Amino acid sequence: MKALTWHGPRDVRVDDVPDPRLESDTDAVIRVTSSGICGSDLHLYEVMGPFLDSGDVLGHEAMGVVEETGSGVSHIAPGDRVVVPFNISCGQCWMCERGLFAQCETTQVSEQGSGAALFGYTRLYGSVPGGQAEYLRVPQAHFGPVKVPEGPPDEQFVYLSDVLPTAWQAVEYADVPRGGTVVVFGLGPIGQMAARIAQHHGFQPIAVDIVPERLNMAQRHGIRTIDASEHDDVAEVVRELTDGRGADSVIDAVGMEAHGSPVAELGQKVASVLPDAVSERLMSTAGVDRLSVLYQCIDCVRRGGTISLSGVYGGMADPMPMLTLFDKGVRIAMGQAHVKRWIPDLMPLVGDESDPLGVEDLATHHLPLRDAPRGYDIFQRKEDGAIKILLEPQTA
Repeated sequence: MKALTWHGPRDVRVDDVPDPRLESDTDAVIRVTSSGICGSDLHLYEVMGPFLDSGDVLGHEAMGVVEETGSGVSHIAPGDRVVVPFNISCGQCWMCERGLFAQCETTQVSEQGSGAALFGYTRLYGSVPGGQAEYLRVPQAHFGPVKVPEGPPDEQFVYLSDVLPTAWQAVEYADVPRGGTVVVFGLGPIGQMAARIAQHHGFQPIAVDIVPERLNMAQRHGIRTIDASEHDDVAEVVRELTDGRGADSVIDAVGMEAHGSPVAELGQKVASVLPDAVSERLMSTAGVDRLSVLYQCIDCVRRGGTISLSGVYGGMADPMPMLTLFDKGVRIAMGQAHVKRWIPDLMPLVGDESDPLGVEDLATHHLPLRDAPRGYDIFQRKEDGAIKILLEPQTA
């Protein structure tokens, strides 16, 4: 089959790889019909090379049609249309019973000290082949895949794999008071949907970015925006909009991709070209993240407020302004999305013909799998208006 594979920093290729097959009675194999390129895929594209091997299949936002299932899989069958959550969880362990599916004890990558295995996301998370491919083996398929109706386009459901649950959890973790304000930093796919979900809940979102197309998309959905490139002090603008106090809650939907930290950017670039053993040690023990947005989150949030981190950070020793956090009494919540936990909340919304979350206005590009390398390039460069790219592996 054809699949998008990693070969080095900024070097991804569509290669022929072996077809997946059932390896356990709880496996399924699906024919992928849509697969998103995620902002966290860009971390693999640029800085996570030490934890990847040449030929690794990328991608963790997939949906498609079930081809075959193992004997232990009963809730889906060949021919069913399904969305595959990006984290692989069993649904039965101590963590899963508590809704902490991203920490599933059955699939935890204990040798790396990591939580539940993820599709297409490095040795840190199990080296499980990903879904930017024509076919995908789905472990723990007795629990993970979510059956969706026939008929509506993939675009209506594919975001249940990652984008929507991650954005929903970001808003839940933000603990916004009734009618309160929440600042969303970063208007990539997660930030766009977090702002819309916050608005759907009756909160007052304020979204911050520097890319005109992203700001325009948020504005189309009635979101108040701040163009950070036009202001020296975003936090001061936020305080002006919130009676001088700052926002009740702040969501960081950027993570280590943030601009404005040249020293950390240099560290990332150095780490990406060092020998793997040295680079792994550097990234595992040093602060290599670009923290400018996180510092702005801390500045923007009011005293006693909450910061919700949904953007991915990778450094193990990043400097944090603990005095400020403690003095302001700020609470911080973070982590990989527990995808299955939020599906009951989201399914009625994505199934609603009125499209209350605007899922049909998120993807800016639909590309055949063969054009995936170009998709990564324009997404990383923020060119051609790229905000969300969906790959269609079955397109001729």
